[in-house]
This record gives sequence, structure tokens and C-alpha cells, in this order.
Amino acid sequence: MCRNLRRSLWCGMKERGRELSGRCHHNDGHLCKDGFWAVKDVSFELKRGDFLGLIGRNGAGKTTLLRMLNGLIKPDRGRIEMRGRVGALIALGAGFNPILTGRENIYVNAAVLGLKKKEIDAKFDEIVEFAELGEFIDSPVQSYSSGMAVRLGFAVATSLEPDILLLDEVLAVGDYGFMKKCLNRIGELRRKGMTIVFVSHNMHAISGFTSKVFVMKYGTHTEYENTAEGVRAYLSLFQKNGDDDIERICSGNQYIKFHNVEIGDKVLQPGDCFSIKVSYNTKIDYLDAEVDIGILTSHHLSNFFQATNKAYEKTINLKKDTTSLFINIKDIRVNNATGNIHINVWSHNREELLFWYRIPVEFLGVDHATGNTFLDVLYEIK
Repeated sequence: MCRNLRRSLWCGMKERGRELSGRCHHNDGHLCKDGFWAVKDVSFELKRGDFLGLIGRNGAGKTTLLRMLNGLIKPDRGRIEMRGRVGALIALGAGFNPILTGRENIYVNAAVLGLKKKEIDAKFDEIVEFAELGEFIDSPVQSYSSGMAVRLGFAVATSLEPDILLLDEVLAVGDYGFMKKCLNRIGELRRKGMTIVFVSHNMHAISGFTSKVFVMKYGTHTEYENTAEGVRAYLSLFQKNGDDDIERICSGNQYIKFHNVEIGDKVLQPGDCFSIKVSYNTKIDYLDAEVDIGILTSHHLSNFFQATNKAYEKTINLKKDTTSLFINIKDIRVNNATGNIHINVWSHNREELLFWYRIPVEFLGVDHATGNTFLDVLYEIK
């Protein structure tokens, strides 16, 4: 890859020129100026029925690797060997002609996979039913919403039953009902023994389906045969020492300053407590302040927990002769997720936001419901 667009186009034109002229292109691994390795030294073999999960931070090289496997990007060195039909859902609407209707795009995509018209006819109703497009199947794809486009793409990619399936963040778009259908379909394909490469930030799906994971970082990979170990390695990428990873959205005003945040362990087992101490200096008294607490996890469509000190009949007074706010959240029953704990402090009647920190946390354990979403919270001012 090249960071400079003009140089990237020039390097691409030279490479295409060598290909068209019939000259053999020697992949010596030499980068052009301003270039970098988007994927480097990745080597692996998948057999029939393997389910590989690719996880890592944004920009780690996951989608680039998937595009290389699908033949959209040629490797600058090394080689890729694929045996069997390859189906892919990599980018939203990728492979669809926006001018053609959904019906026409189904036939075009199936033909690219080598299916005959009779085979496509046999699968057509199943695809339309899964995509839930109804009469819109005869509308141009360019008129589809993002959710409609991804439903059609997923339905086509999975219903045609390729030998190898490449999926990139298919759960990132769509409503809850569609995500549930996707997970059920992925589980069905896994049981049939299809080889699948799956990119996702949903650790619940990664833990539930994959037989091995690659944790991608700066284009390189670390392979984990044990999925749970791979997920823990991925989550550790977000855990920094001290409070460097705390997002400080608001830390006071001209009268009050919050500083020196002290927090407990950010890696929690189900049922653990989370404590935070916030030191402050104030020139005026803020009486009857409100403190909001929210816990948002990657597994939930909304906050797992949200409450204010008013719900606990606790009065918070930030006075000139006090210097610290203590908060202790007890018995947090969240399992196997990443998330954030939000702490907000408002002046009386929520007239002004004084403090807002977002603290990343990791919840260990296995996936299961706990049934407790009202937590015991202790507040103390000193």
C-alpha cells in the first residue's frame, strides 16, 4: 500500500504495464516510496470445515487480507492458492451493479460463481425470502438502504453455498432480527462443513463459531488455536497501563477542576466491583449535584446499566472543603465482553455538565445471561 495517492496510482500503472507487456513481474518485496505493508508475513493453511476468525484493531489489515483471498488485491510477494468456489461479502454492496435490480444482481453474482440458470432458479426464492426484500427485489440496488443491500449480499453469498466463504463485518449493518438470522445461517453453514473466514469485532460471534483466530496487528498476525486465548489477546490490545486510555470528555470549568483519577481493576470477573476516586478542587460549592453512571457493553444494543445518585436517594455536595468523589459499583454481572463505564457529574438540576469520563473495561467469563441489571452503587464525598 502507498500513503501518497499520486504515487500509488503511478506504481499501479507501472505494474499493469508490465503485466500487459508480458514481462514477468518479480515480487522482490521492494516497497515504493511512501509505501507500507498492509499485510506482511501472513502464512496459513485452511482445510475443509475450518472456521477462521480475523480480529484486531481497525486498520490492522483484516479486510485487506480478505480482499487478497478474494482476488481483489494481488499480493506483492508470495502466493495465494484457493481450491473451490469462493463466495464473499466484503464491502457493503460489493459485487452489485447499482443500476441493475436485485433480481438481476442475483443472477449475475451466481453466474460469476459458475452456477447455471437452472441452479440459480432453484435458489432464487430462498435468497429473496432470506433477504426480506419482497417487491423491492425488482427495484434498482442503488435505491436500497444499507440494511437492504447487506441483507441481499449476505443472502446471495450464503445461499449459493460456495466451498469457501469470506465474510467481513456482516453483523455491523442491519437490525437485531437480521443479526439473529445471520448468526443462525453462519451456524448452519459451519455444521455443513463449509470453510469460512470471518472478520468481526463481535467477540460473542467469534467465540461461538470460530475454530481458530488470527489476531492482526500492523499487518502481521498471531495464530491462536484456542479461540478463548485469541479473544483475550485481542481484548488486551485495549488495556493500557494507568489511565492513559480514559477518554476525558469534560474535566471541569473555571470554578471546578477534576484531576488525578484513580480506578480499580479494569479487567473484571462477573460479580466484581468497580471503584473510582476522582480528586477535584472547587472555588464554589456545588450543592445537590447529580452523578450519572452508565455501563455500555459490546453485547448490548443499549446501556447494560444506567442510573443516577437520585435513584439511591443519595445527595452529592461538592464543597470547597472537600477534595474527592468516591464511587463503588458492586456486583457487576457482565460476561465476556468489552465495554465502557461512563461517569458524569452535573450541577444542580443538570444546568451544567462538570465532568464526563469514559473508562474502557473488559469483562471476563463465559457468555450467559445473569438477570441482574440493577446494581448497588455507593457514593462518598471526602
